[in-house]
Amino acid sequence: MSSKKTYKERIVIDHEIHFGKPCVAGTRILVEDVLELVQENIPFSEIIKKYYPDLEIEDIKACVRYATDLARLEEIHFEIA
Repeated sequence: MSSKKTYKERIVIDHEIHFGKPCVAGTRILVEDVLELVQENIPFSEIIKKYYPDLEIEDIKACVRYATDLARLEEIHFEIA
C-alpha cells in the first residue's frame, strides 16, 4: 500500500467482507483486531512483525484515527429521571 493514502482510504467497509465490519483496505484484517493489540500496548512494529506482516505502520495509525473519529461523532443522551 502507498504511504500517501489517507486513513479514510486505508479503512474500508464492504458488506461482503466480515459482514461489513471495518477492515484495512486490501486485507481481511479487522480494525477491531488491530485496536485490541494497540490497547495491549504492543508496539506498532511488533504488531506488524508478529501478527500482521501485510500491514504498514500507517495502516495501524489509520485504525486508531478511525476509532477516534467514531468516538468524536458519538452522541450521548442522558435521561433525567
